[in-house]
Amino acid sequence: MAAVWISGPTRSGKTQQLIDFADGTGADQRQPLLVFAANGDNRMLLANRLTEDLSDRVATVTTSPAGFIQDEVILFWPLLVQHLKLQAQFPLKLRPENEQVLATRLWQPKLDSGLLQVDGWREARMVRRSLDFLQLASQGCVPMEEIPALLQAGMPTALAPSALWQAVGEALVEWQDWCMHRGLLTYGLMSALYWRHLLPMAQYQTQLLARFRGILADDVDEYPAIAATIFSVFLEANCPCLFTYNPQGKIRLGLGADPEALLPLSQRCEVRELPLITDHSLAAWGDRFAHWVEDPLAMPVLPEPVALIQETSRGHMLRTTAEAIAHAIDTGLVKPHEVAVIGPGLDAIGRYSLIEILASRGIAIESLNDQRPLVSSPMVRALLSLLALIYPGLGRLVDRDAIAEMLVVLSQSLSAPVRSTPQPKNQSDVPSNVTDTTVAPWFDLIAIDPVRAELIADYCFVPDVENPHLLAADTFARWDRLGHQAVSAYSRLLDWIAVQKQLLQQRLTFSPVISIDRIIQDFLWRGHHLPYDQLATLRELTETAQYFWEVEDRLRLIDGSSDKSATSDVGRFIQLIQKGTVSANPYPVKPLAPERTGVTLSTIYQYRAQRLTHRWQFWLDAGSPLWGMSSGELFGAPLFLQSWPGRPLSLVEMEAANEIELGRTLRDLLGRVSDRVFLCHSELALTGQEQMGPLLSLVSAALPAENLSEPIELAAFGQNLGGQS
Repeated sequence: MAAVWISGPTRSGKTQQLIDFADGTGADQRQPLLVFAANGDNRMLLANRLTEDLSDRVATVTTSPAGFIQDEVILFWPLLVQHLKLQAQFPLKLRPENEQVLATRLWQPKLDSGLLQVDGWREARMVRRSLDFLQLASQGCVPMEEIPALLQAGMPTALAPSALWQAVGEALVEWQDWCMHRGLLTYGLMSALYWRHLLPMAQYQTQLLARFRGILADDVDEYPAIAATIFSVFLEANCPCLFTYNPQGKIRLGLGADPEALLPLSQRCEVRELPLITDHSLAAWGDRFAHWVEDPLAMPVLPEPVALIQETSRGHMLRTTAEAIAHAIDTGLVKPHEVAVIGPGLDAIGRYSLIEILASRGIAIESLNDQRPLVSSPMVRALLSLLALIYPGLGRLVDRDAIAEMLVVLSQSLSAPVRSTPQPKNQSDVPSNVTDTTVAPWFDLIAIDPVRAELIADYCFVPDVENPHLLAADTFARWDRLGHQAVSAYSRLLDWIAVQKQLLQQRLTFSPVISIDRIIQDFLWRGHHLPYDQLATLRELTETAQYFWEVEDRLRLIDGSSDKSATSDVGRFIQLIQKGTVSANPYPVKPLAPERTGVTLSTIYQYRAQRLTHRWQFWLDAGSPLWGMSSGELFGAPLFLQSWPGRPLSLVEMEAANEIELGRTLRDLLGRVSDRVFLCHSELALTGQEQMGPLLSLVSAALPAENLSEPIELAAFGQNLGGQS
């Protein structure tokens, strides 16, 4: 069967043709088809569609480029060990937060000496960007030894001397050698190992073709250049292959994707161009919107379904937008899951304002990938404070305010009786088989309120570098002011801490992961179903802790650290979380619903990356200059693209690239809305400055949506704009 390349705009039926192609390959359960999606979320949705449409007729294995490379390197690690003469040990993947910490520790002498230093860059930024260079190079099939020359040629000379980029290259080689010796793998290192060593092996290619009879890849405009090397193996073997490509996509350009590197594959395929379908979206206006934005002298004439919500201040604009959505839902013009609020950057104030107003009206919100740092959760902060009271030497990581907050959060489970054996008075009373001495999480009652918690923290907390601890409630004269309930809950917490310390001294709870799990079970789980966001936070904290101590154990094993206790490990873990580098985004804790039930709140990037569609879209901060800027592009990313001209990009070239990206964004968004677009604009930004973004011509041409603050008038407003089309 010939290889096929399908190119088409947003929602033109490319994915359905991929599924139909899979169905046409016939059934062969011995050899499944290898099916790629751009990212993990898209992979799950595509897997569901394949299951629904193909049933069990065609065997498929779904993956993403990143997931496939990681799985293959782990699976064929013995081949790499033999080929590179590495130490035979099972590889351990490093998460980004671990990678940052360990690289900083390794490069500390270079950082302190100024060898790795750029004016205006903090230490953490220097480390992160250096590691990003390695990942971008690996995804772009650029050898590591070429990174210094590439940076010297592509970075502005005023930023840093060429010696700095040479030092970066040497540091990355040192990092690679250090990780390989210990069996530690980052995604950047795994990508380099895959395309430079594993994929060229004839033995591996034979195994690859024996496992999969063909390859299908959806949205290859989002894939890194390394994906083209994988696909070429199947093309050369004349296997069934199909690739879909969206010229309006390229969402991950600047984040590792290299669409131009994938385009040459089309020359080896039968090319099918799909037309723009306009009967279920506003996609027909995409080219005109892009033209009006590119040409400042153009006189836009916007279609009737586009309306303007405008206020002087941003706060009023957010409230008016939320009220408009609420009134539209109340009057039946639209359902919550049919509405999306999209912005180029959703700050905490905007997100909070919209959620609070809509929630007060009983309207559910689905905040897409709201990745808040774990340390922003009171539960997590309370857990870290409790760890500092259990393990010695952590006094610098906890203070009175943290103790007061901990007492309030943890006391919600402390008004219940102890469900285990009596608390021991001293270490000798702890039986050798004690494994679970905990508090019954039966009540959801705050036994210690903030005022009493402050009193206890002021009079009973003893700050100490080596042994911060809590004194009994009757330590201060007016302890009766606390009340019986607070004193009882506080006493139970003291007993719990005492037992944990004794278990630790007897080495019955050596692993801090066990202590973290015990805190969650005894104080935070509370015996009932937690809300999704809290459950996700605890899941991510647990996963982070497990990864952290797996790495620490590996380093202790290889390096033979003389520090056999877990004390310093706990301190580093607490600092890792406190820095805010870890966010709550674990493996999904609930299955994807067939359709969303609430109003979607999302950045433009996440909305496009998730391939969402809605009847109504509200474009937040329509006058913001952020609409014309690339979304979170990694520093130096253009230098690792195959189309890079080999010199620093000029300001004119960067502005032209941003303009092209904005045109793609407008076409894509209009292809994902069926009925209505609201441009939500405030004359003044959050800083008080006048908004002068690239969509201002559209804002000026849009007719205002009248009477949005009046619920009695909203139905008429909706009918005037076309109603429910």
